[in-house]
Amino acid sequence: MLKKVDSSQLKVGMYIHDLSCDWMTHPFVRNRFVIASQDEINKIIKAGIHDVVIDAGKGLDVEDAPSLDEAQAATERELEEIAKAPSRIIKTSLGEELKRAAQIRHQAAGVVKNVMADARLGKAIEIGAVQPVVQNITESILRNPGALLGLLRIKTKDDYTFLHSVSVCALLVAFANARGMDEDLIREAGLGGLLHDTGKALVPDAILNKPGPLTDEEFAIIKKHPMDGYNILKESPEVPQLALDITRHHHERRDGTGYPDKLAGDAISEIAQMAAIVDVYDALTADRCYHKGIPAAAALRKIYEWSKHHFNQQLVQEFMRCVGIYPVGTLVMLESGRLGVVVEPHETNLLAPKVNVFFNTKNNVYIKPETIDLSRGLGFGGGDKIVGHESPAKWQVDPMRFLTLAGS
Repeated sequence: MLKKVDSSQLKVGMYIHDLSCDWMTHPFVRNRFVIASQDEINKIIKAGIHDVVIDAGKGLDVEDAPSLDEAQAATERELEEIAKAPSRIIKTSLGEELKRAAQIRHQAAGVVKNVMADARLGKAIEIGAVQPVVQNITESILRNPGALLGLLRIKTKDDYTFLHSVSVCALLVAFANARGMDEDLIREAGLGGLLHDTGKALVPDAILNKPGPLTDEEFAIIKKHPMDGYNILKESPEVPQLALDITRHHHERRDGTGYPDKLAGDAISEIAQMAAIVDVYDALTADRCYHKGIPAAAALRKIYEWSKHHFNQQLVQEFMRCVGIYPVGTLVMLESGRLGVVVEPHETNLLAPKVNVFFNTKNNVYIKPETIDLSRGLGFGGGDKIVGHESPAKWQVDPMRFLTLAGS
């Protein structure tokens, strides 16, 4: 049986099923193993890992620990409460915004690529070339955040580094806007998001794109990138302090286990705490050279669980309301047995978004795409309910193909 336990309960002889942390945090070559020594337990705790999943059928048990199913059910009950808060108002339809968003995505990735190339050559960063891109991203997010954020979830291993920066920019803009920050701060946050990984230009490609786990020495090199980026960007006087703060501190954690400065609690600025949340969210959902991305809805649930220690819980809840409990582009299973892709969150009930249904799992066949509003009753364009998110790989479908096909 799989159980969720606190790392303080670990003992030699337990079987670790999941370290329950992002892949750039833990110092182990694998996620699943039998604990062979106290040193391994100390290593887990030192890495800031607070909760782990053990398999009681393969190692020692913790009798009073909740099962993984029980822990996940408790999380879902808490999310139902979060989902009741009002969401954003969409100004433009998804279909209208997608074409513009595709152009912005392409343009922004090119700008980040140029920034990285300049940083690698020791050239000053031309902020004048970056600011118009941030403005375009901001305008797209204000019209319909789901379009650009949905498209940015499509990344390959080759373009990950560049598109991750664009994603963090767009997510930070959406997050800052949802929190009612003023326009100047939103633009500065977006600039910080776009430039936050500039220091990775100095990381050797062999380490940055290594297909397997990093050694301790390689991980130490990776951990230098926030400070390297900060040092590169501070040479450009046009870069605002807020963007420098994001670049230097997006890997800090509230329990003090982050880097480079090991800041804790409110010693980390609010904007850097916001950047940390969106950075991990985007990293978890992307396919990387060393791991397969997980669905956005699953990533949000992991971040929510980690917010007990690593992130500001209030900010995590606000971020979830911003992108939706089931973000645009998420593949969901409905009570009827149909699969659909989320196309728009509901303003007041994040558990009842608009969904384009396209596949019947009972018959294992595609069906004519149809948009349903899950906030409405049967006969009024609704009458169904999300029972959970699904992995596209499991059903061998591409939900992004059906973002705008319903009714066409």
